[in-house]
Formats: sequence, C-alpha cells, structure tokens
Amino acid sequence: MKKLLYVAVTFCVVLLTACGGGGDVNVKPTTIDNSTDNSTTNPPPTDPGVNPCAAYLNSGGQTIAGVFDGLDCTYAPTFVDAGNNLTVDMTIPSLSDGGVHTFQGSLFVGSSFDTDADLITAGITEGGDGPVLTIEAGTTLAFTSNSDFMIINRGSQVFAVGTEAAPIIITSVSDVESSRLDTPSLEFDAVQQWGGMVVNGFGVTNKCVYTGSVAGGDLATSDCHVDAEGAAGLDESQYGGDNNDDSSGRLEYVQVKHTGAQVANGDELNGISFGGVGRNTIINNLEVYSTYDDGIEMFGGAVNITNFVAVYVRDDSIDIDEGYSGTITNALVIQAESDGNHCIEADGIGSFSSLDPAEVESIIAQGINSSPTISNLTCIISPNPAATATHDPGAGWRLREGIMPIISDSMVVAIGEDSQDSTSDNYCLRIDNRSAQAAEDGDLVINSTLFSCAQADRGSLPGGASVQEFAEVGGNQFATVDIAGTDPTATADTGLVILESGSASSAPVYSVAFNSLVVDGTNPTVSPVPSSGRLGGLDNAITDWTQNWTYGIHEGSRAVDLWFEQ
Repeated sequence: MKKLLYVAVTFCVVLLTACGGGGDVNVKPTTIDNSTDNSTTNPPPTDPGVNPCAAYLNSGGQTIAGVFDGLDCTYAPTFVDAGNNLTVDMTIPSLSDGGVHTFQGSLFVGSSFDTDADLITAGITEGGDGPVLTIEAGTTLAFTSNSDFMIINRGSQVFAVGTEAAPIIITSVSDVESSRLDTPSLEFDAVQQWGGMVVNGFGVTNKCVYTGSVAGGDLATSDCHVDAEGAAGLDESQYGGDNNDDSSGRLEYVQVKHTGAQVANGDELNGISFGGVGRNTIINNLEVYSTYDDGIEMFGGAVNITNFVAVYVRDDSIDIDEGYSGTITNALVIQAESDGNHCIEADGIGSFSSLDPAEVESIIAQGINSSPTISNLTCIISPNPAATATHDPGAGWRLREGIMPIISDSMVVAIGEDSQDSTSDNYCLRIDNRSAQAAEDGDLVINSTLFSCAQADRGSLPGGASVQEFAEVGGNQFATVDIAGTDPTATADTGLVILESGSASSAPVYSVAFNSLVVDGTNPTVSPVPSSGRLGGLDNAITDWTQNWTYGIHEGSRAVDLWFEQ
C-alpha cells in the first residue's frame, strides 16, 4: 500500500509540473489564516487527522504547514530553505506507516550573524537564544537535491532524540525511493545524494584571537565569526566564540546517510560538521553512513560524543581541528573494501602552515590547541591504494600540527588482500611536525592500544625515536606477525586473534575479550590493562550498543554483508 501511494504522489507531481509549464516542482505549503494568534515562538500543532506535517506561525500570524499526501509530508522552498531560514520553534513529528518528511530545499534553523553587534541586536549571545527544532523519535527526513543541506546556526538548537527502537534518519529522497522498491536501486555505498549536516556553536576555535588562557580561566575573544563549510551567499553560516559550555541541543539515536555533495562555495560537506559546538550539547548513539568527505569533523569546540559509528566514509571518519577539546567514547569505524582514508586525521591548530613558530607556541601556551580524549575506538581499515581511493589511501591515525590528545583502550586493524602491497601510506600510526615534539614532551599520550597493519608507522620524534618506538614505550603494541594473508578475524589462526570469527552469530566487528586476545602467538602486552576488560569499541561480552538502531552492520538492516565477513 505504501508503494502504491508513493507512485500516486509521484504521478500527481508530474502532472503539476506539466500544468505549470515545466521546470522544478514547486509545491507551496499549506497556509491557514490565523489572525487571532500572532505568536512567533510557539507554533500550534496541526490536527493529525487533517494534516500531521510540521507547521509554524509566520510573522503575520499565519500557520505555514507542509503538504500531506496521505503518507508523506512535502515542504517547498517557500516553507524553509537557504535564505528562508526557520526563525521560530518547530516540531517535525513522526509519521505513521513509514511516512517521510521531504524537503525540496535546505533546512536552516536560526539566522547567521557575522558581527557581535548583529548578534546582540538579535538577542543571541551565549546559545539557546534562537529557535529550536525538535525532531520526534522514528522520524525520517529526506532532502531532494545534492545542493541541499541542514544547518543549526549559533544560538539555535536541535533536539533530535530517537530511541533504539525508533531511530531518527536524515537522508536523501533517492535513498527513500530506493528503499520502497522490491529491489532497491540505490548503490549501498552511494554518496553525494544530499549535502549533509552543519551544527554551529559559540565554542572556542583557534582560528580566532583570544586573550587569557584555558588554564587561567580567563579566555576571551570578540568578533569571532568563522565561516562554516558551505558559507557562501544564502548558504552562509558562522561559528566560534569563547563559550565551550554552549549547547546546540541533543542528538540521540540518529543516522545521517549518503552525504557529501558540493555546495555553493565548492565545499564538500561532511556527514556532520561540528563548528565550535559546546560540551553541553548531548550526543549519544550517532551514525554516519556512506559519506563522500569526512564522517564527522570537529572545528574547535568541546562537544562530547558517546557511541559513534562511521561506515563507508570515503575520506577521514573522524576529523579534528582548530582546538577541539571534547571526548569521544566508544566508537566503531568500518571503511569500505577499496575506499576510505584515515580512521582519524587530527590537527591541533587551524591554518597551521601559515603560522610562524612563535604564533604556534602562543596558541599552545593558551591551551587552545586540540586536546581531545578518545577511548575505546575500533578502526577496521582497508589498506586500499591511491588508485582506488576517492581521496587518499586507507590508513589508521594521523596526528599533527600541535594536537595533544589522550587516546586509550583502542585498536586499529587493517584487513584485506591489498595489505600485502601496502606502502608507507597505509600506516597504522603517523605523527608529524609539532605533534611529534608534543609526543617527545609527554603532551601527546597513547596507551593500551593495539595496532595491526602491514605498515606499522610513519614519522619520527625530534630525538630520533620512531613513532612505533614512542608508542611501544607508552604501553601500546604492534602486531609483528606476517599481516599479509593473515586474517585477524579467524580464531583458528593462533598467531593473531583480535576480532571475532565472523560467524552468523557474531559479526567480526567485535573485539575478542582482552584475556582471550592473541598477538604474535601470545597474550597482548598493552598497558595498562583496560579496566573495562576490552580493547576497542565493543565486544560480545558487553551489551552491543550498535544493535537495532544502526544501518549497514547487522543482518536485517543493511543492503550487503560487510566485505570482510567470513
């Protein structure tokens, strides 16, 4: 029945286009005169029996609502779009029978401001001052064009709170159309189907100039307005400030799929770009699936993320820059068999190459270089070569430009036939320039982590130690068995047992319990021994936090098997 309704709607849209003389479909939103209520902050709900679509009151007191066709809700650019931002609170409800909210333009929440004076005039100073977008559990949002994307501007908030049984999905119309066919037509790893998501806050970014320091508790800035990705013309937005306690809302049990299209100024958007997002933003159980550029990218800020999944990201699954100081706890990254760059690419200082050494040291002295804490991360990477990579060859972690992280209880595992042909670009761990000095000084810390790649490391410290030697002194271990042809998911291999076997009851995304790990034919030597009893994001001894709500990993919620399953 759902498929028939969707076909009928498509037919009607075609007729509307023909009657209108051709061109793009422009379905106008429903407008209801409501002259008795001129509120612009508390939109009335629509009657679910008549129109369950999202609605809001405009400045003239009219209720503006999406168009309901009996299954889906459609929102024309006259409802919301770039240049027609949402400036009042609004709720996007869950629709019954698998209905989807389709946006024919972008969805920008709140307004962008590029001066302190304009922010003050608008009454937006510290966050939470602007409009709030609420997305109900079980809701699917779909965007029509690869030039459309979603922005939560500074001061505004999004509360997208799904559940394990009813996650929120943000994807493309092409993905929805494909899923409604008996035989899906969209490639499982399709990208650039729509732009992606941008969340902006008032957090610290070292692209701005600050007085004081983090340690002194007196860090301050003014007129800090950094252009976010996609900032050109009507797509413009900014982030930055000195409030790392800012809140941009809450994301829980959310999937963001098939992103990465180019937008107005040539940026290739990520799954989600976090610009200066503060630590009072709540992010738990977040997935990015099949993205053209990065999975998530942190431009400064201090937002904390718990339970993160990145599947089939073509560039860097986790990208860090500009002074990010939050935490990432429990994460699983799975690259595609022949594509994907770094599991982590992490920079400490924005525009590092344009700064002289004194400027770099000044930023570090203020404590506004990147200093994230990452724990229990599993990276399953493909040592794919440059010939097949969309961006650069598959690799583990690259730490550079003054980043000073603490990373623990994790693992980087390269799987694939190409591992026997790995070059120095398929490394497990690389540390460069000012971060190499930080490692030598004890300001860059990695411990209790297992690396298993044909190419162990790249780079060296100022004192002459290799990156591998530095890491081993810190309590980490590199598997030295012949990785080429060795399957780390095969429990029958007595030399290397670090992932589950990949049997029908146990997909090989789980790490083996710590006491059962085998590296180079014996128990691992990482230290300290993880208090959780595991390395990586998850193992079968604990509750699998990826079950039921993610896409692409488990049977029943994916288009194809994982490429390395046995």
